[in-house]
Amino acid sequence: MTKNRIVVGLSGGVDSAVTAHLLKQQGHEVVGIFMKNWEDDDDSEYCSSNADFVDAAAVADVIGIEIEHVNFASEYKDRVFAEFLREYQAGRTPNPDILCNAEIKFKSFLDHAVALGAEKIATGHYARVRENPVTGQSELLKGLDPSKDQSYFLHRLNQAQLSKTLFPVGELHKTEVRRIAEEMKLPNAKKKDSTGICFIGERPFRDFLNRYIAKEPGPIKNAKGHTIGQHVGLSFYTLGQRQGLGIGGLKAKGAQKGGGEHAPWFVARKDMQANILWVVQGHSHPWLQSIALEAQAASWLSGEPPRQMQLAAKTRYRQADSPCSIAVASATEFSLRFPQAQWAVTPGQSAVLYDGDICLGGGVIASAHAGE
Repeated sequence: MTKNRIVVGLSGGVDSAVTAHLLKQQGHEVVGIFMKNWEDDDDSEYCSSNADFVDAAAVADVIGIEIEHVNFASEYKDRVFAEFLREYQAGRTPNPDILCNAEIKFKSFLDHAVALGAEKIATGHYARVRENPVTGQSELLKGLDPSKDQSYFLHRLNQAQLSKTLFPVGELHKTEVRRIAEEMKLPNAKKKDSTGICFIGERPFRDFLNRYIAKEPGPIKNAKGHTIGQHVGLSFYTLGQRQGLGIGGLKAKGAQKGGGEHAPWFVARKDMQANILWVVQGHSHPWLQSIALEAQAASWLSGEPPRQMQLAAKTRYRQADSPCSIAVASATEFSLRFPQAQWAVTPGQSAVLYDGDICLGGGVIASAHAGE
């Protein structure tokens, strides 16, 4: 095996720690970089950046590698956070982690690593990269642990980025990663996985968004057009949302005394022009089911749209792949049709395409509908 100078993104978590360890074991020259992408809340209980750097530095010490602290907060604010706010203000639900991977972790970070003389970079993502023996192109594959696969978040990477990237833990199951960390006596071996969006952390999402987006209250209406409550502003809700609607206890009109409550309410539509939040009852309500969608801002890992029509897609992370047919309108636009209805397909989220284990790319959902 060729020995390379590899720069590893050390986040303070167990996955990136084991990534660095495995590469060092293989004889590579490994350097760690801690990326600081957010600095507005350094004194906040919700911002774990400082604690994460302490963990990353402790890991580097145990493994025996150098670590550098690099601040990408300015780039993050311009390229990721500004877009995140624009999308929410337009009533859509973006996925900033996807944009962060494309714009920061595999662009700003990669450029910085190359400037340090790195031949490759590596992160703790659960995905795999391989070279197609026929085309010579780099392919992105799902991680071997299906419960941890993160290829969905990486679908906007391009050939130049993929060809320089390694994902060592993508070949392992999470239980094995934890076992390696404990065997090495890594200080963060039992650290819990981070959840949610990096700049929000564990804080209440609505509280955070309220700092940047003005509230514009309006009516909550049911499928019959009856006003049954007030919303605080359409930007604060997403399709399929069940919690935090403030209408959970409503009983059916004319229900018998002692009768049961309605089935749960779900956000089904957002009318931005009229400022109406439409809600329906029951997980399987027709308004929550879509058999087709249109996507824009497409990005393909090979550099061009897929040629085969029958593929599989995820319209949200942690969803099973669903068979679909694709119609490509242009290099950046496509539509999907599903034989089985998809639940709460949400504008702003990504529709990501797969051919078996191979991630082909995807696009941002612009609209969805129930069919003809």
